[in-house]
Amino acid sequence: MDWRRKMAAEPVFLRDDVVAGFLSYDELIPRLEEILGKFSRSDNTDVVQPVRSVIPLHQHNGFMGLMPAYIAYEDLLCTKTVAFYRRNENLHLPSTQATVFLFNPACGNVIAVMDGADITFKRTAAVSAISAKLLMPAQAEILCILGCGHQAVSHYEIFTKIFSFKEVRVCSRRLETAERFAARVQGPVKVFSSAKEAVHGADIIITVTNSSQPVLFGEWVKPGAHIAAVGACRPDWRELDDALMRDAVIYVDSRHGAAVEAGDIIQTGVEVFAELGEVLVGTRPALRNKTTVFKSLGMGIQDAVAAKLVFDKWKSSQ
Repeated sequence: MDWRRKMAAEPVFLRDDVVAGFLSYDELIPRLEEILGKFSRSDNTDVVQPVRSVIPLHQHNGFMGLMPAYIAYEDLLCTKTVAFYRRNENLHLPSTQATVFLFNPACGNVIAVMDGADITFKRTAAVSAISAKLLMPAQAEILCILGCGHQAVSHYEIFTKIFSFKEVRVCSRRLETAERFAARVQGPVKVFSSAKEAVHGADIIITVTNSSQPVLFGEWVKPGAHIAAVGACRPDWRELDDALMRDAVIYVDSRHGAAVEAGDIIQTGVEVFAELGEVLVGTRPALRNKTTVFKSLGMGIQDAVAAKLVFDKWKSSQ
């Protein structure tokens, strides 16, 4: 029995610990760079990805999103369901929960179901790191992370893995949350109770908050800094103020996605300069000498290539 028939009969389920064991940044980053570049090519016929559809769950202060993608050159069909909530921190529950489905595109049957937490955290952090690799100032010595949840951990892991910083700073709405983060990660971290003080002089700033109001202000930001803005994935949410958005050069993962979901862009009416994929394929420049913002929303194609990497490695281990 070939593996397609076998998986049609018995879809495999991979728990998050299994997924994490097969998903490494070293293998993930080049795959993400390739797919982002293909997505942004003007002659793209290889990648089909609609903008994420979202259902509000007002009764539970949350949202359910669906993120399908088809990558023709790999014959890869995938979708992710992601639920994200505005939770009270005292609940100690994850704000985001996700499940990834891989399909046999010839028949439409499910061949694998994966816990999507590690995929979501790692592919998001990896794309932020790609943005920094392209856009951060040549001399980047200070990293600042605003927000100290799961996404902050994955961003800390990859940024300290592939870049060298003299200082890493963190700040959260609650000081004890930042202190727990510092105790959890491997490496020296400076904890700040004030976002303004944490940001002062930072070369790279990552915002991974669940805030719907600005937490980072242009007057605080060092000219020429690079900002990876990961939170605020709804049109009425934002993390960055008007001054910062107006003065920075704006990069996104998807123009269409940003036009529908990115409150930081929608509410200020600023122009998107480029998709990250356009920089990767050389059709738009990386303006390292400017203050740059990469507004990340996440894409189904990112989940798809990560899930395929996990599934292929799982198959080879059987």
